[in-house]
Amino acid sequence: LFPAAASAAAVCVTLTIALDCIMTFFGSSANDAAFNAWLTESTTSKNRGAAEGINAMMPLVAILAVFGGFMAFDLDKAESWTLIFIIIGAVVTIIGVVGIFIIDDSNSCPRGTKNSVFYGFKPSVIKQNKLLYITLVAFAVFSISIQVFMPYLILYYEVSLGMKDYVLIMAPAIIIASVFTAIYGRVYDKLGFKKSVIPSVALLMAGYVFLFFFKTTLPVFIGSLLMMCGYLSGAAVFGAMIRDCTPKDKAGVFQGVRIFGQVLIPGVIGPYIGSLVLKNAETITNNDGTVSFIPNENIYLAAFAVAVILIGVLVFEFNAIKKKGASNE
Repeated sequence: LFPAAASAAAVCVTLTIALDCIMTFFGSSANDAAFNAWLTESTTSKNRGAAEGINAMMPLVAILAVFGGFMAFDLDKAESWTLIFIIIGAVVTIIGVVGIFIIDDSNSCPRGTKNSVFYGFKPSVIKQNKLLYITLVAFAVFSISIQVFMPYLILYYEVSLGMKDYVLIMAPAIIIASVFTAIYGRVYDKLGFKKSVIPSVALLMAGYVFLFFFKTTLPVFIGSLLMMCGYLSGAAVFGAMIRDCTPKDKAGVFQGVRIFGQVLIPGVIGPYIGSLVLKNAETITNNDGTVSFIPNENIYLAAFAVAVILIGVLVFEFNAIKKKGASNE
């Protein structure tokens, strides 16, 4: 019986991983590649901050919608998860079909010549678009700082701080930060990259300070709010700058490079730093038998240290903008 059960479990795990890979492929090709290229082509340097402000807040708003929308389900039952995935899949499918008819693609730039998927990684291309790649490096460092603590955020609230009602902290912070970001995106359009990115990074670092030093509800809420505001507004500012630096007729071929800097590199390095910081931390055994770290406040200290490195990268970028005489300074 044991070999048969182990074999069945292995098949289920393999199938789950395969389906997740398929889902990620189609999700990335739709959003990270096609939608982001379209958004770059459909906006200008005069309104990209405003557009990116709305775009940057959407992932966390979606998370909040999922959390709130499925609170009534009994998540300990397998059939609840089956229904949840059916609902999400159906909603995404319907939105995709509706998008075919309502998305205006007429303002897109003329397509350039056919390029290899490796186009954005060529040394000659990097040399021609230095400011774009410097911005991508800065965005990568920014995202690494976020990923140091983000995988442990809910566990930190619920287990480390003992806040079983952490949703009451997360939800208001996300809502306020989302509204703030939607408005703040216009700051980039009016004042440029330098004057809009500095306040965002400052808010992020201030949030880290609060979350490192304080453990009670009100200061944790303030720290979470500052961190979320800095995170979302910073993502909006970096996203707008990347779009401004992307060659007009090659928005599509640069999306892979953008995801490298925004997702892949931070997604590997950030959690690795977090795990190093928590190497000797206490652990907890989950319901499924797996073991997780009990995160402590040191993850915010590590994230703060990465943000200090980001400041150095930004100084380098500001000098590059000044030399180029870019209009989005």
